[in-house]
Amino acid sequence: MAIAFFVLVALLVLAVIVTANWYVWRRLFRDTTRGPGLARRAGAVLIAGGWVLAITALVAERSGAPFWLQQTLAWPGFLWLALSIYLLLAVVAGEVVRPLLRRFLERRARAAEPGPATQAPLAETDPGTTPGTPATTGPPSDAEHLPGTPAVPGGAAAPQKGDAGVPGGAPAAAAVVDGQEEAGASASATAPDPQADPASATPVTPDSSPQLLSTPSTTDTTDTTAPAATGPSRRLFVSRVVAGAAAAAAVGTVGYGTYGVLRGPEVKRVTVPLAKLPRAAHGFRIAVVSDVHLGPVLGRGFAQKVVDTINATQPDLIAVVGDLVDGSVKDLGPAAAPLAQLRARHGSYFVTGNHEYFSGAEQWVEEVRRLGLDPLENARRELPHFDLAGVNDVTGEDEGQGPDFAKALGDRDTARACVLLAHQPVQIHDAVEHGVDLQLSGHSHGGQLWPGNFIAAAANPTVAGLERYGDTQLYVSRGAGAWGPPTRVGAPSDITLIELASKQA
Repeated sequence: MAIAFFVLVALLVLAVIVTANWYVWRRLFRDTTRGPGLARRAGAVLIAGGWVLAITALVAERSGAPFWLQQTLAWPGFLWLALSIYLLLAVVAGEVVRPLLRRFLERRARAAEPGPATQAPLAETDPGTTPGTPATTGPPSDAEHLPGTPAVPGGAAAPQKGDAGVPGGAPAAAAVVDGQEEAGASASATAPDPQADPASATPVTPDSSPQLLSTPSTTDTTDTTAPAATGPSRRLFVSRVVAGAAAAAAVGTVGYGTYGVLRGPEVKRVTVPLAKLPRAAHGFRIAVVSDVHLGPVLGRGFAQKVVDTINATQPDLIAVVGDLVDGSVKDLGPAAAPLAQLRARHGSYFVTGNHEYFSGAEQWVEEVRRLGLDPLENARRELPHFDLAGVNDVTGEDEGQGPDFAKALGDRDTARACVLLAHQPVQIHDAVEHGVDLQLSGHSHGGQLWPGNFIAAAANPTVAGLERYGDTQLYVSRGAGAWGPPTRVGAPSDITLIELASKQA
């Protein structure tokens, strides 16, 4: 039953991912092109190939593939994950802009159209002018000087009533195709040219054949078809504008979010009052760093930035609260080496996060101890003014190394203030039961990629910041690094300097 449910959920997730990517491809590539071609095929390859790289990068990291292969796949694969999220969000937002832009263009086109033609007053002395016919604006021609000959567009002489082949003496018809007016071909072909040699002109007499001067046919479009429009249609133009804006917004968002991570975390300062803290410990500073996530993307250079930032705060104590690495000691030992430079008057302490158990927790516990950090594996240290305890991450339960609050806190002096290091915020409920005054956690990344904060809020009691649970306070750091995409949007990375305040001071 459980397997069937898992398969059903997996198929549902797959269907959602496939549908979302088809929708993105449609809006960015199909709707912006006139028909099947290279652009549509390239778009399909880009989207499908990006997801292949992303999935392969995740599998390579978790399966312990050669580190060079992990590094090769990580950058393009993980960045595509972030880019695909914001491409989808931008395209969805474009659905709101699309009808507004089309409506704007339609109004603009209507405003640019000429109004109804205004009839000019008829010449009072021109008896040949048909009532209601607007005066012409073309240049005068020789035919206009002929007595009794009304003017027609183009300067050609119009045959009069009674001429052969022109019933009622109506002027030559004009064909209108796509807004372009064309004179009748037959009338222009048979009317005499006033500039031609009079001797060569063929006179029109009542005995002449009626075919010499005939009314132009309105169904003959051989020579009157307007050129086909070469520009894009309004719908195509709108699709291209919206798609271009969506792509630019997604790329800009991911680019800025990646720059923020690679630049390094900023220091956030928070004051936390503790009722049991003695006056002598007022102003005690704890540098809290979580979720560094050293791995195929963030390496030794990033670790050095984190260490330098922590040391610059001149803390009294340093707390590394889990998810330090994404990989084995063999691959990432050199990247973690700068941790040996951490300096604090009361030492540096470490607890495991869930990613340590994906990377060999026992080996990493020994490695951080070698680098000078004190691992608190369900253990407690009695500092001069308060107790500092640490518990393993809940993921360690699968390896028989889960959190043990009784071991870490069971026999302590409850009159002393207690600060607990625990990677996941969900461990706050056990901390409350054991009378902890302050729990320091990470894990949530603050959501990392908006709107991931809403998902993180569903899985964690606190996503980021300081909150109170009964007599216990919980502070959650957004973390110094990033997992998966080296990108943060709406959740900037931080190293928090907690300053303890005594209510007795």
